[in-house]
Amino acid sequence: MKDLDITVYGALWCPDCRRAKQLLDRQQTPYKWVDVSQDTEGMQRVEQLNDGKQIIPTIVFGDGSILVEPTNAELAAKLREE
Repeated sequence: MKDLDITVYGALWCPDCRRAKQLLDRQQTPYKWVDVSQDTEGMQRVEQLNDGKQIIPTIVFGDGSILVEPTNAELAAKLREE
């Protein structure tokens, strides 16, 4: 499997973040995890990508595309594209 260069911005307290991580783990898809509750630069990046809003999970792909609070179906569809 090629490296998709995925970065997941989220927090461990966030159920949607945990769900997205579980899906990526089940698919054996490598990704970089940025815990925005501990990483101020990560939170600033989330705000930059979401017009100043702190919306997680924000998932950034190597092709420049972004998914914000994706459903499992949306995330799985994006993984199939890659």
